[in-house]
Amino acid sequence: MPSIQVENLYKVFGRRADEAVRALLSEDGSADAVPGTTAAVVDASFDVRSGEIFVVMGLSGSGKSTLIRMLNGILPVTHGRVYLDDVEITAMSARQIRDMRKRRMSMVFQHFALFPHRTVLQNAAYGLQIQGLGKEERLERAQRALSMVGLDGWEDRLPEQLSGGMQQRVGLARALAADTDVLLMDEAFSALDPLIRREMQDQLLALQQQLGKTIVFITHDLNEAMRLGDRIAVMRRGRIVQIGTAEAILTAPADPYVSEFVRDVDRARVLTARSVMDKPLHAVPSSASPDEALRLMRQQHVPTVLVVDAVGAPAGAVQETDANEAVRNGRSTVQSVQRPVTSVPADTAVSELFTAASGPLPLAVVDERGTLIGVVHQSALLAALGEVEHAPDRTGSEEDR
Repeated sequence: MPSIQVENLYKVFGRRADEAVRALLSEDGSADAVPGTTAAVVDASFDVRSGEIFVVMGLSGSGKSTLIRMLNGILPVTHGRVYLDDVEITAMSARQIRDMRKRRMSMVFQHFALFPHRTVLQNAAYGLQIQGLGKEERLERAQRALSMVGLDGWEDRLPEQLSGGMQQRVGLARALAADTDVLLMDEAFSALDPLIRREMQDQLLALQQQLGKTIVFITHDLNEAMRLGDRIAVMRRGRIVQIGTAEAILTAPADPYVSEFVRDVDRARVLTARSVMDKPLHAVPSSASPDEALRLMRQQHVPTVLVVDAVGAPAGAVQETDANEAVRNGRSTVQSVQRPVTSVPADTAVSELFTAASGPLPLAVVDERGTLIGVVHQSALLAALGEVEHAPDRTGSEEDR
């Protein structure tokens, strides 16, 4: 079951918001006929699976920050529904929403939102204080959260004594101390310098491996989205135009806007062995004869085939010259002339494959069980990279509506 489910969500600002939604729902789908209104989110539908990092990405003004504020009830919904598991948030009373925020859904803001007069430990414990926990328990839990984000020894400092990255770690620790099911992160790292931002991304990924939270992460930075997101939703002018993995969005953009948006992405760090591997498999069993290997090479127009063992795991590779020599010498199987081959997991980034594929032999791509599922030739690696043209800077500092 999805942790969060969003159905046909709209947010329109202005006194005639309901009228604007009716116009958007009509055949022409336009709110232009309703003066004095602004459609910030239009017909957004998606689900966030339990334990995944779901990234909402878009330029400034695309509606992503408005969207996340509707997920936890900070902004009322104009039309549509939001569910947390099987409970409808959009049908909750104000009191129920406050209780839900305390116990099930924490938020990490862009600008830290720390209390300047409270210590680091007191800031980290603030959410627990709101929950009504006793002082000893909340400080103990806050201390554990600070340890998770690498702030041991800084408990008694004030926020002004910390760097921007450390202040953001306090904000993250406050959300972790609350131990809610869901974390909402609204441009949480965008105010940080690039190096600190990268460190915070590493910190989040490490924590996610440990804790397995459900995270909705808002960003205007494409590389950040590609690095963090299990899945990504791309927004434009209030609408979600595509949802998919980073690899799917990069290799199959839904429209020209998304295609242009991903044009300057470092493809080698996003594409994986699975996306560039060759199928059908160029492989024979270890019991195959050299003639069988040569026949497959001719059929597939390749100079090398892989050899698999009895359970389908890669055992080596046979080149055309070796197979011909085996035929001349009367060898009965390819096993006697096979060469060692490198195996890589299917989710290995293409950037890491170049080192592994430094020799003339192809790479064997295996699944989580070690079974051969594909072959990567050097020509496929070069073709996968393509030409990445320089695109203008699309990052923006202006906060979305």
